[in-house]
Amino acid sequence: MAIDRRQLCRAVRLVLCDEAIAEGRISLAIVDDPTIRRLHRQYLGQDEATDVLSFTLERFAAALEGEVIASAETARRAARRFGWSPADELLLYVIHGTLHLVGQGDDSPAARARMRARERHYLAQFGLAPRYRQQRQPGPGSAKRPSPNRRS
Repeated sequence: MAIDRRQLCRAVRLVLCDEAIAEGRISLAIVDDPTIRRLHRQYLGQDEATDVLSFTLERFAAALEGEVIASAETARRAARRFGWSPADELLLYVIHGTLHLVGQGDDSPAARARMRARERHYLAQFGLAPRYRQQRQPGPGSAKRPSPNRRS
């Protein structure tokens, strides 16, 4: 699968800028299902592949250090199901994971609606609209992260 690194980095920057993060260091890794499954099991205790994981390493007022890890294999499978390209699905995962880094949650119906609205906003910057159905739950990034802030 061809990965547009510039597009993914641009998405991370858009989210950080909109959330007033003046200084950010984000590690972005695109991995396969066995790798994300291992990380999911190691850090979150869930022995299954997932679409995206994000970890906040440090957060200060306008500074953030974190990691976003997304599965290209999961994106490829899901893209077929939702009728868009794997690259578009991967972009959604990166946006979703970055939104978690800046504090956006999705662990309640109201928070999930806000998350979906933010995803739509950022996807629109790339001329896209999400292809998930509103009833698709839990959506991108369904795992919990091992930090005081919850991520889903």
